[in-house]
Amino acid sequence: MDKKTLYDSFTTLEGDLQKTVQQIQRLQKEMAEIVERNAELEIENRHLREHLQEIQKAPDDKSTGAVELSKSKLNLENLYEEGFHVCAMFYGQRRIDDEACAFCLDIIYGER
Repeated sequence: MDKKTLYDSFTTLEGDLQKTVQQIQRLQKEMAEIVERNAELEIENRHLREHLQEIQKAPDDKSTGAVELSKSKLNLENLYEEGFHVCAMFYGQRRIDDEACAFCLDIIYGER
């Protein structure tokens, strides 16, 4: 194999690798969108089931107990647990390695 053929092979391989990296990045972005959409749908589904249960309950069947989160804060908590920020600074971004975010936690659990 001569030098030109070897160089051309490396150039072709480099181009193929760049295309592969672009394809991986595109797939990664699409997967993040799918995961986010899935989390939204799970929360919506849970909310609809809770609403259906409330409709089916008798009006005087009220449970007494500890102070609970409102439905909106429960939705935020669910998004947070799915790995997304709910704070104003990073809203909608994935949390890296599920690290805790003081801003998100304050929004969810603060000022009860």
